Amino acid sequence: MANWIFYAAALGMVSAAPLVAVAQAPAESTEEQAAAPSEHVVLEADYLYEIRDENSIVAEGNVEAFYQGRVLRADRIIYNKTTDKVRATGNVVIVESDGTQQFADELEVNSNLADGYAIGYSARLAEGSTVVANSAIRQSNGINALDQVIYTACPVCAEDVTPTWALRARRAVLDQESQMISYRDAVFEIAGIPVFYFPYLAHPDPSSDRRSGLLVPSAGVSSKLGTFYQQPYYWVISDHSDLTISPLVSANVNPLLELDYRKRFYSGAIKINTSLTRETDFDSDGLRFGDEKWRGHIYGKGLFAITPEWQWGFGVETQTDDLFDRRYDLSGQNERRGLYQSQPRRLLSQLFAVGQGDSYYADAAVLDFQGLRAGDGDGTLPFVAPVFYGQKYWDLGKYGFASVNASSAMLTRDSGVDSQRVSIGGDWSDLNILPGGFTVEPFAELRADYYALDEDLSGKADVARAVGNAGFRLGRPMVRPGKTVDIMLEPTVMAAWGFANTNDSAIPNEDSLLYEFDESALFQANGFGNYDLYEGDGKIAAGLTARAVWKDGPAFSTTFGRRWRSRADPNFDVASNLDGTSSDWIGTATADFGRALRLDTRVRLDDDGLKLNRVDARLSTSYKRLRATGQYYQINERISVSGEPDEGIFLRGELQVTDRYSLVFGQLRDITANLNAKQEIGIAYEDDCSRFEIIYQRSELSDRTLGPSENFQFRFSLKSIGDFGSSEFD
Repeated sequence: MANWIFYAAALGMVSAAPLVAVAQAPAESTEEQAAAPSEHVVLEADYLYEIRDENSIVAEGNVEAFYQGRVLRADRIIYNKTTDKVRATGNVVIVESDGTQQFADELEVNSNLADGYAIGYSARLAEGSTVVANSAIRQSNGINALDQVIYTACPVCAEDVTPTWALRARRAVLDQESQMISYRDAVFEIAGIPVFYFPYLAHPDPSSDRRSGLLVPSAGVSSKLGTFYQQPYYWVISDHSDLTISPLVSANVNPLLELDYRKRFYSGAIKINTSLTRETDFDSDGLRFGDEKWRGHIYGKGLFAITPEWQWGFGVETQTDDLFDRRYDLSGQNERRGLYQSQPRRLLSQLFAVGQGDSYYADAAVLDFQGLRAGDGDGTLPFVAPVFYGQKYWDLGKYGFASVNASSAMLTRDSGVDSQRVSIGGDWSDLNILPGGFTVEPFAELRADYYALDEDLSGKADVARAVGNAGFRLGRPMVRPGKTVDIMLEPTVMAAWGFANTNDSAIPNEDSLLYEFDESALFQANGFGNYDLYEGDGKIAAGLTARAVWKDGPAFSTTFGRRWRSRADPNFDVASNLDGTSSDWIGTATADFGRALRLDTRVRLDDDGLKLNRVDARLSTSYKRLRATGQYYQINERISVSGEPDEGIFLRGELQVTDRYSLVFGQLRDITANLNAKQEIGIAYEDDCSRFEIIYQRSELSDRTLGPSENFQFRFSLKSIGDFGSSEFD
């Protein structure tokens, strides 16, 4: 029992009269209070007196009682020494040690200020959530039983007593040990209007740790699945692992089970997403065809530390059908799950190790691909075992920098060309500053490649070659500081000479099929950054980099240049921008005004007449009520890999019309094909505790048995509870 009688010593001044007040008890200093034993209650009040007939101590006026980090404030407190109960009335507030607050019109608790009952009860929980009840009973085990309850995460004030959303229930239990709030006969209200009824509902309180239980379901109507319902269940297996089990039932097709597993180890972690069903194929209208069989997918990744410098990991991506993820609207395809990332609609499974120290880098991986595109034939994508790269480098001081490297790639196919490559090379460079502010960087590189080939398909059993370049980069940085703007200019020239006839037509081009020479490689001796194609012979590149930075924030920068070659190489196609004896003019420009506006542009101008061969412009803004991103691209048929022009636009953003309402819009349009890959428009409402969206989406894309679709989405997210709604109302 807390020793309330300890502070009654101040009543020694009390006369024989039964009711006498003394000012500001207790008399101890703050330091003395802090040093008091933890089982004592520290009581402060304007007046303190004793009612001897009732064996009670009464405190009135700005009363505060402190006990083990808990504070009780009230207009009046009566402590009955016989029953060991404390009764507080008038503006009662209890402040817990974690900062949460509880309020009541009237309160009766035991001497530790914890267990008891309250009338006109309310509590402010973590993250700003509020619970209001007519009455509350608190037990010693941390159970709070509430009657006629309202719960909301929205700010509640006298001027606006109706929150955006609230849960209203006949009875609720707040379990402080399990950190769960459960309701009986609960009604979910929006702006005071009842929307959903739940006989039973439970959710964690905002300060809770993770725990097992039902998550927010997804339900709706889809043209593919029909009426469907997916109910996730979150299972906390241990402190370091959990599993989300999400069965999906629908009207048109058989049930599907989706699982998400996560586990942390002392050296790393894994994450697996998978699904399983037994079903036939079906189209975008839900019409079923073909044989019924087991179908599913697995997307997973893991990364583990071996030593402080070395790690190993894996990524797995596989599914039984090319369109399985699109039929069930599963997300996750084309995410990066390891050292390498595949192209869209190409799954990649990998096992890898990577290490990096002060003077070395190395990685090795095994790769397996699965094609999901209509033209991907069985066995045409390679199995790579292994692909390896290692580099060791040295700082030679006044003699520059040097490195040696080794690389290999072993590719096999069930149908197509097999190839195995091993490469060993080295490079050296130095940087010197000449009189007049010129910088000169001499460099040299040398590499030997050996290819083992399929003679029946390549015409040769093997190919060995030596490739290399030597040259220099010469620049003249110039800076002109100003009162309002600083201007920087740097003209640069690169000249190099390399081995001739380095590309053998028997070598399969595996790593440079989609390569395009741009400004990032303008001053590199080898315009190709990969292995199968190499740029030898003589070449000169010239370019100008300029930058202007205003004192008040805006900045502009650009790089523009071109490359000339001594000889045309027939192995370089037009798309690579290294065909012929001169490249197209290439450039990039950026205008940065901070959050208000940023524009990034890349262009490729034809070397004959400066015709626009390619442009890629991206704009982003977050200015006042508008947040948006836009991108426009155009590729001329002269440089397109397919020989066809390509043009499109992407737009996505949100315009805040009022303080609460916004217009949401988006567009992904293929201008060449004259179709909208995706377009959406809708309205959103958002306040401090919730967000509501109504979105209309339409896609005109077709992929074999799946055709165009449109849907309405209704979603809303509630602070401290979660997200509701569905994105599938096709």
